[in-house]
Amino acid sequence: MGTIILQNIRTYSYHGCLIEEGKIGSDYKVDLEIKTNLKKSSKTDELHDTVDYVDLNKIIVEEMAIRAKLLEHVAQRIIERILREIPAVLKVKIGVSKLNPPIGGDVEAVTIVMKQKR
Repeated sequence: MGTIILQNIRTYSYHGCLIEEGKIGSDYKVDLEIKTNLKKSSKTDELHDTVDYVDLNKIIVEEMAIRAKLLEHVAQRIIERILREIPAVLKVKIGVSKLNPPIGGDVEAVTIVMKQKR
């Protein structure tokens, strides 16, 4: 078993419960960790024998572009799509952060973390 981690994927997205958040948007950060078997690719040195992190990034960027009220909803869509489209992924852990959230205080980020396995 092995782990592939994508850290600090940054997007400008339009999530949130407030109408203004859907119009103005804000900065988001996504951290992804997947578990998969890396034994074969470690021996063959071939991309087709592993999980391509380009595909993981593409799924994240595409799903982050679809508006949602809750970060949990976006994270669950990303998890489900990864598990559906990339059979080699056995477990997904994702953190979705809204940077500088409009919550009336000096808060750097609000983050939700979710996990799911096949």
